[in-house]
Amino acid sequence: MKTDTVSRTLLPLAVLLLVGCGEAPTETGASFEEALQTQLIQASPGDVIEIPAGVHEISRSLSLTVPGVTIRGAGMDRSVLSFRNQIQGAEGLLVTADDFVIEDLAIEDTVGDALKINNSNNVVVRRVRTEWTNGPDSENGAYGIYPVQSRNILIDGSVAIGAADAGIYVGQSSQIIVRNSRAEYNVAGIEIENSTYADVYDNVATNNTGGVLVFDLPNLEVQGGQATRVFNNRIEGNNTANFAPPGAIVGNVPAGTGLLVLANDNIEVFENRFAGNDNVNIMIYSFVLGGRTIDDPNYDPYPEQIHIHDNVFEGGGTVPAHALLAAWHEQTGENSPDIVWGGLMKEGASLENLICLGESAGQSFMNLNGGSDPAMVSTDLAPHRCALPRLAPVELETPGD
Repeated sequence: MKTDTVSRTLLPLAVLLLVGCGEAPTETGASFEEALQTQLIQASPGDVIEIPAGVHEISRSLSLTVPGVTIRGAGMDRSVLSFRNQIQGAEGLLVTADDFVIEDLAIEDTVGDALKINNSNNVVVRRVRTEWTNGPDSENGAYGIYPVQSRNILIDGSVAIGAADAGIYVGQSSQIIVRNSRAEYNVAGIEIENSTYADVYDNVATNNTGGVLVFDLPNLEVQGGQATRVFNNRIEGNNTANFAPPGAIVGNVPAGTGLLVLANDNIEVFENRFAGNDNVNIMIYSFVLGGRTIDDPNYDPYPEQIHIHDNVFEGGGTVPAHALLAAWHEQTGENSPDIVWGGLMKEGASLENLICLGESAGQSFMNLNGGSDPAMVSTDLAPHRCALPRLAPVELETPGD
C-alpha cells in the first residue's frame, strides 16, 4: 500500500472537504453524510479518510470504488456510523476496490449488510465493529463484515453482533485470515463459505446459533471450498435460537452448534476450546444428508480429509436439535458426542483418511451412517484413529500488519 497518504478529516459541524491533493479546503454547509460520500467519490489512491469520534447519522448507503484508500476512525466504540434511520440502499458501506483498509470504527443498524467488500484484492478490516443494537432479530441485516469474491483478506481484532445470517463471513474468496475477533448473537458467528486457504484463529464465537461454519454450497460461481484451518478459538455457548429469515440456508443450522463443516475438504481443526454448545460441539456432514437434493452437476457434496485433533471439549450436546441427533437422543436418552459425522460418502470411497481424529483419539464420536435408522449409528473410533498432513499457514501477499 502507498505511504504518501493524504489525511482527510471529516468534522461533524463545519465540514472541510479536501477535493483534491494539494487543493485548499472549502468550508461548506454540507452534512457529515454528504461530506463523507463526496470524499469517498473524489478520493485518490493513498488517501486516508478519517472519521472523528461521535455518532454520525447516515441515511443512505455509502460506496467506495477507488483503490488504495484507508478509512480510519478513532476507535470501534468512539467513531460510529449509525444507519438506524437508513432510507435508501442495500448496505451500509459497499467497497469494490483493491488495497483497501478500514479500521477503528463501527457500523450500526444497517437495513442490509453492514460492510460488504466485493471483488477486491488486499483487504484489511482491523478493529471494526458491526452491530444491530436491538439484539437478535430476523429483520436485521444479513451480514456484518462481508468480503466476497476477493483475495488476500485480513480481518483482525473486529467484532460482529446481531447479523441475521453471518457476523463475519468470507465467501468465494482465497487467502484469508480471520483472527483476534469476536462474533456474538449472530445466526452464524464466523463463516467461511466456498473459499480456499483460510486461517481462523484466536477468535471468540459465543451466543450465536452456530459458532463457526465452514461450508461449500452448490449453484455458486466459485466452488470447491478447501484448506481451512480453525485453531486456538473459543467456541462456547452458541445456543441462541435461529432467527434467520425464511429461505436462508443458515436457517437450517440448529441452535447449539459449535462448529459445522458442510461438504468442505482438507480441513484442520485443532487446539480450540469447545464448551456448552447444547446441540453438538462439532458436526461434519454432506449436503445431501437428510435427503436434500442437488441440481448442480459440478458440485461435490461430500466432506473429505477432515483432520480434528488436540481440542478441548467441556460439556455440550445436552439438547440435541439436529433432526437426526434429536431422533437418536429420543431413542437412547444420551447426549450428543463431542464429534458427529453424518456418515455419507462418495460412491466407491473408503473410510481411510476421510475423517481423522488423531492417532490416539479418545474424545466421544458418532457416525450417523446416513441417519436412516438411529439404531445403526456407530461410535467406533478405530477407523478414525489417523492423522493427516498438517496444513500450511496462510500467508497473505499484503499482510496489513
